[in-house]
Amino acid sequence: MDTNQRATAQRCLESAENGTMTFPQIVGALIEAGFDGYLVDLRRGQTTYYLPSGEALELPTHDSAVAVAARFDTGVIQTAIREAQALVPGYSYRGFCDKVKHAGCAGYLVSFLGRRVLYFGRSAETHVEHFPR
Repeated sequence: MDTNQRATAQRCLESAENGTMTFPQIVGALIEAGFDGYLVDLRRGQTTYYLPSGEALELPTHDSAVAVAARFDTGVIQTAIREAQALVPGYSYRGFCDKVKHAGCAGYLVSFLGRRVLYFGRSAETHVEHFPR
């Protein structure tokens, strides 16, 4: 992994957390840098960025006092996703993470190749969200 890829991943994570880039902008920047996806582990507060070669970069994310609920509530997770897509007033990535954790989401895997996000709970229940067209 080169320094540009590391810098791009760091910039994308910081931009998500401070609200200066949208999800489509982040996806575009990461694809351009050669990544094929990333994993957000909401329990550990960590995001891992993957290259097709198998190389990975782990970066710490913001701290959160919210625990991941035991029950996976797909409806609440879908609502949080729609709010993020619409950038509703007051939206923040930190707020999104807390909302989906309350709904039992332990993390999510973003696949650029599959053009989808797989949200998963502690119970291994899942919800797949395809990238908007």
